[in-house]
Amino acid sequence: MESRRLVVVRHAKSAWPDDVPDPQRPLNPRGRRDAPAAGRWIRDRVGHLDAAVCSPATRTRQTWALIAPQLDGAPDPVFDDRVYAASEETLLAVVRGIPADAGSVLLVGHNPGVSDLVGSLSGEHLEMKTSAIAVLGLPGGWADAAPGRATLIDHGTPRGG
Repeated sequence: MESRRLVVVRHAKSAWPDDVPDPQRPLNPRGRRDAPAAGRWIRDRVGHLDAAVCSPATRTRQTWALIAPQLDGAPDPVFDDRVYAASEETLLAVVRGIPADAGSVLLVGHNPGVSDLVGSLSGEHLEMKTSAIAVLGLPGGWADAAPGRATLIDHGTPRGG
C-alpha cells in the first residue's frame, strides 16, 4: 500500500488575555503573521492536502483560517473536539480514524500532544514551537499508524515578516 503523509502543525502564537478561557484564546500579532508563512511553507514543500483535522480552539481555528488561503485548493477542515488538549494516544486515535482515501492530511493541534505524537510516530524528538510543522511519511493506511512506524520527511518553523 502507498505511503500517507501526515502534516502536523502546532497552532501559531496565541495571546493570553485576562478572563478569557483557554479554548477561546486568540492569536496574537506574531501568530497572525506566522500562520500565513506556515501556509506558504506547506504549499511549497508539501503541496496538495486531501484533508485537514483541527482542534476547535479559537487559536487553532484562526491558524487554519490563515494557512488555508495560502494553499492550492485547501480542503474543508474537520474540527474535532478530541484534538483540543489531546494526549499523544488521543491524537494517534484521531490519525487512525482518518478516511482511507485521504493521502495527505494536515493536523492542527496543541503541545505537548503534537510534539509527543511526532516523537512517538517517528522516533525523533522535535521541538514543536508555535507554527512548527512536521511532515511524516506513514506506510500503509491510517489505521496502521503506530509508534515508530513513520519517517520524518521534513520539518520547519516558518516565521512571518
